[in-house]
Amino acid sequence: MTSDPLSDILLLLKPVSYLSAGFDAAGDWSVAFPDQGGKIKCGALVRGRCQLAVEGAGPPVMLEAGDCFVLPTGRAFAMASEPDLPPVPAKALFPPARHGGVVTVNGGGEVFMASSRFALAGGHAALIGSLMPPLIHVESGPGQEMLRFSIERMVAEFAGQRPGSVLVIRHLAHLVLVEALRAHLASSPPGGTGWMAALGDARIGAALRAVHADPGRRWTLVALAAEAGMSRSSFAERFRAIVGLPPMDYLARWRMALAADRLAEGREGVGVIALSLGYESESAFSTAFRRVMGAAPRRYGRGEDMTAPPLAAE
Repeated sequence: MTSDPLSDILLLLKPVSYLSAGFDAAGDWSVAFPDQGGKIKCGALVRGRCQLAVEGAGPPVMLEAGDCFVLPTGRAFAMASEPDLPPVPAKALFPPARHGGVVTVNGGGEVFMASSRFALAGGHAALIGSLMPPLIHVESGPGQEMLRFSIERMVAEFAGQRPGSVLVIRHLAHLVLVEALRAHLASSPPGGTGWMAALGDARIGAALRAVHADPGRRWTLVALAAEAGMSRSSFAERFRAIVGLPPMDYLARWRMALAADRLAEGREGVGVIALSLGYESESAFSTAFRRVMGAAPRRYGRGEDMTAPPLAAE
């Protein structure tokens, strides 16, 4: 059985698109956006070019038409037509949240940006900071037909304001987010570190897919190394170098993230969850859960001490 770790993570995080908007500008402009409060920000530059600077993410990047960006942890950022322009706070330009609206600056017509914000309905928002860098910049390139189609349809929905447009835009926003992450994985050079780099690594990615496909299996380091087609020692060293955690620690944290989600839903008992995730007893599971999550399973299920373990080095 194979699995799709990216889908697994997004399904666990439960991103819900609650606001999408267009930004149409011309001339000189600069806008500063506040921290998004743990929400994912995703944008696509449809026309023109502009500079994007994200707090704590290194030097600014220049976005060209067709480029996308994702801010997985929603850090504060600024966008500008040219470097060094004094920014205007976004709240001075943007009206109260209105799904599908377009804000125009200096008459518009030169730069058009479509963007969306996603609230994370799952209780694991802290996970994403360990999985993805603060800024994902996807340059326009081949193999992005679905991404371009989704962006074009979103812009058309902004302009048309037809019946049902709010729902259509929300679905398109999810497509843009997933396609941007796919494009990032496809274009990332080898040799990187972090969870996304591990997913794109042929050998370590195979082990991740195996873990996600069957988290309840009685995995051993030897068995995971076999999935990667590597020796035990080489696999352990490579996994830790890329992900930032030993393989068995990753397995334990992924199991606990799954368990925490199921406990929060409140539809299954601790014993059932324990057995399904490969633990021989409820006691063994509870001990592992407390070690990783810092709270007893039943306290977590009641909504207390709801924290989530990172799945990679932050």
